[in-house]
Amino acid sequence: MSFLTLSISLLFVIIPLVLSRVLNLGLEKDTMIASVRSIIQLLAVGYVLQFVFDSENMIYIVLMVALMIVAATHNAQRKGAAIKGIIWKLVVTFIFVEILTQAILLGLNVTPPTAQYIIPISGMVVGNSMVLAILFLNRFTSEIETHQDETELILSLGGTPKQAIHSQLIASIQASTIPTIESQKTIGLVQLPGMMSGQIIAGANPVQAVLFQLLVLFLLLTTAVVTSIMLGYLSYPTLFNQRMQLLRSEDEEAD
Repeated sequence: MSFLTLSISLLFVIIPLVLSRVLNLGLEKDTMIASVRSIIQLLAVGYVLQFVFDSENMIYIVLMVALMIVAATHNAQRKGAAIKGIIWKLVVTFIFVEILTQAILLGLNVTPPTAQYIIPISGMVVGNSMVLAILFLNRFTSEIETHQDETELILSLGGTPKQAIHSQLIASIQASTIPTIESQKTIGLVQLPGMMSGQIIAGANPVQAVLFQLLVLFLLLTTAVVTSIMLGYLSYPTLFNQRMQLLRSEDEEAD
C-alpha cells in the first residue's frame, strides 16, 4: 500500500465526519483527533519497528516491550485510581503476563526469538491485558461501592477480608473475561480475525494463517484470565486496613 492509497482511504474518515455534522452528533472533534493520532502514532511505530527489525538487538526489543507496558499502565491506572498502589499492581501484572506467554512461546520453540515475532505478539498480549485490566477495574470498583454494606456485615460477623469481598471479586473476574471468551465462540463465523486476514492478504497459505491465528486466540485467552485473576488478588487486600475494616472512599480521601 502506498501513501496515495492511504490518502484515498481517508474517505472512511470523511463519511462519519459528514454524518456527524448533518445529524449534529458532535463527533467531529473526537473523530479528527483519533484519526490524526492514529496516523502519527502508527507511522512513527512503523519506522521504529523497521529499525528494530533490522538491528535484531535484544536491548531494543526489551525497550519496545517496556514502552508498551508503561503506556498500558498509564492508560489503565485511571480506572483503578481508588485502589491503593494500582500503578505497581498493573506493572507487575503486565510484566508477569508478558513473561509467562513469551516463556511458553520461546521456551517450547513455538515462535522464533526474533523481533519480528516477539514485538507483535507482545503488543497483542500487553494490549489485551490492558483492556482486560480496564474492564476488571471498572467492574470491581463498581461492585465495591454497590456492596459496601454487605461487605461490612460479613466482616462484623467474623468473616475475613477475602470472604467479605469474594463474591464481588469473582463477579468482576467473570464479567471482564466474558468478551474474550464470547468472541472466540463465533470467531471465523461472525468475523475473520485481523491477523489472519492480514496474512491471507499478504499471500500466506490460509491454513497456516488459521493455525497462527488459533495460537494467538489461545494466547489471548490465557492473557485475559491471568490478568483479571492476578490484578484482582493483588488489589483486594489494599481495600482493608490493618484491623480488617473496609476502607470507604471518604476514609481514603481523609488519609
